[in-house]
Amino acid sequence: MKQKIAKLNQRLGGALYSGAFIGPSFVGVMIFFIIPFFVVGYYALIDSPVGQNFVGLQNFSRVLGNHAFQTATGHTLLFTAIAVPGAVLLALGLAVLLEQKIPLKSQFRTFFLSPMMVPVASIVLIWEVLFHQNGAINDTLANIASATGWFSYDRAAGEWIDWFTSPFAQVPIIILFLWRNLGYNMILFMAALNNIPKDLLEVADMEGAGRFYVFRKIKLRFLSPTILFVFILSIINSFRVFREVYLLTGSHPYGRLYMLQHYMNNMFDNLDYQSLAAAAIIMALFMVALIGLLFVIEHRYGKDVEG
Repeated sequence: MKQKIAKLNQRLGGALYSGAFIGPSFVGVMIFFIIPFFVVGYYALIDSPVGQNFVGLQNFSRVLGNHAFQTATGHTLLFTAIAVPGAVLLALGLAVLLEQKIPLKSQFRTFFLSPMMVPVASIVLIWEVLFHQNGAINDTLANIASATGWFSYDRAAGEWIDWFTSPFAQVPIIILFLWRNLGYNMILFMAALNNIPKDLLEVADMEGAGRFYVFRKIKLRFLSPTILFVFILSIINSFRVFREVYLLTGSHPYGRLYMLQHYMNNMFDNLDYQSLAAAAIIMALFMVALIGLLFVIEHRYGKDVEG
């Protein structure tokens, strides 16, 4: 009996000891994540913070029928559909390239990692210089046009592109997104490639398997968890690009630069917390469904190498 009491006291002491360490983190998660989540859900179901009358799904219906929300959703999906796969595929290609014996490999890797150290304010200034209507990109295109004669590019004739107010408005932002994220994604893929069992690669080489076959049948299988992680990370980062877009174009950008973050930011400025909360929940549900689909695809493709 005494032994049982001693073991019980020992377990209780261990639980209290562990709780003392995890307690601050648990409180922080509750204050900054769990409680705000329920607050957002509450605001999405009432008519206003003042009246606080329950309206069910009326706010969701109003947001889904809002033209600004529909436009922002379309632009966000377009940006994500182009930028995220580009960030994953280009980073994977760079990692495979750096796996080979090439000159200046260390400098090449540093070149792609350096954008992570550049402040956002500096990036905005650089992009304004590059993509302004009278900026470096248009000057370069004009010089190429005059030197080669392949195409017309005349400022006097109004042919110079105002990048941030044109149908090509997302092009500078996609380039910025890739420039900022390729280095980190590349390092993740390089680490994953380095962890592939060398004996499998040696056996494949002894059997005369080609490089493409080895990459498709062995490397890509072992890379599937990392590809999933990089996809999720890139999706999250694609929403964080709002900072740069906001500093470049303000809260009401032209055309295709108006995204979901702009819509929710403007709803916050207008004190329309109900629309803001409903839009946030819709976006969160879409993100959960998308990430769940990615998990299913990764499980089916890479389950034979798990464990």
